[in-house]
Formats: sequence, structure tokens, C-alpha cells
Amino acid sequence: MTEEMTRRDRDDLQKVARLRAKVAKDGVAARETALLADVEEQLSAVYKFDHDAWADITSHAEELVKQADKEIAQRCREMGIRPQFRPQLVLQWYGRGENASRDRRAELRKAAQTRIAALGKEAKTAIDARTAEVLTELIAGGLESEAARAFLATIPTAEDLMPRLTLPELETADRDNRTRALRAARGDW
Repeated sequence: MTEEMTRRDRDDLQKVARLRAKVAKDGVAARETALLADVEEQLSAVYKFDHDAWADITSHAEELVKQADKEIAQRCREMGIRPQFRPQLVLQWYGRGENASRDRRAELRKAAQTRIAALGKEAKTAIDARTAEVLTELIAGGLESEAARAFLATIPTAEDLMPRLTLPELETADRDNRTRALRAARGDW
């Protein structure tokens, strides 16, 4: 495919690829903002007690509370507690659940910000990776010598430079670090 392109075609396509990458990255920033706004909306949601979705269950709960309160009133009478001093049961509706807590909202907000930032970085990395592939293909198609193409193939990937870690390697490194720290503390160099 790239062999049939002219140098000008490749140059123009490189410009378009860079432009699209910029637009896509700007889109990531906009998406991050939209996701944060969505989380804020979810955190601030208030569910009214008289909403049709739970009208039946609220009515049933009110009846149960009234019955239990009557039993408490009876027990108080038996114990000689005057009506104005007796404890009472009432049904109370929390329209926000645990999101009524400022600390809980802050905790969830921080988790959302961290996760969205990670998703944004992943998206930008994917955009950069794909842009690099497109540009590499366009440029490689214009390379005339085998030496130039071979040179292009020597660029390492992140996976080449950062191999998978294994638990035995981590345990060995940790043990070695602790041994060095112990020796340094004792002056056993």
C-alpha cells in the first residue's frame, strides 16, 4: 500500500495523522471532564421519599413502624413511663444514603478522579501508540535502503524494556534490600 504513495502523499498523511491524534487527545480531556461531571451528578442524587418507585414499600414500612411504636407505648405504660417521656419510633427517609456523608462523597470523588485520570492516560497512550504505528508505516514506506528499514526496527517497545515481574524476583530483591539495609545499619560493609 505505501509503496504506491508519493512522498507528498506520505507527508500529507503524516500531517493528518498528527492532527487526528491531537483532536483525539483533546477528546480524551473532554471525556474526562464529562465522566467527572457524571460522577458528581451520581454523588449528589437525592431520592425523594414519595417517588412512585418506592411508594408501596414506604407505605408498608410506615405501617410496621406504627405497629412497633404502639408496642413500645404499651411497654412504657406497663413500666410507668409517662407518654410525654417515652421513646418513639418514627420512619425516617435518607434520600442520599451513605452519599449524605461529606467524607464518603470526598472518598468516592477521589477514587473517581484517580480512575478517570488512569483511563485518560491509557487512552492517550493508545492514541500515541496508534499514531506512531501510522507514522512509522508511512515513513517506512518511503525508506529506500534496507539499512534504513533495519535501523527503524531497532526501536524497543515498553514491553521490551519493562519485562513482567515475578513473585520470586520480587522476593529476592526484597530480601537483598533488607540484607543491605541491615548491613548498613550495623556498619558491615
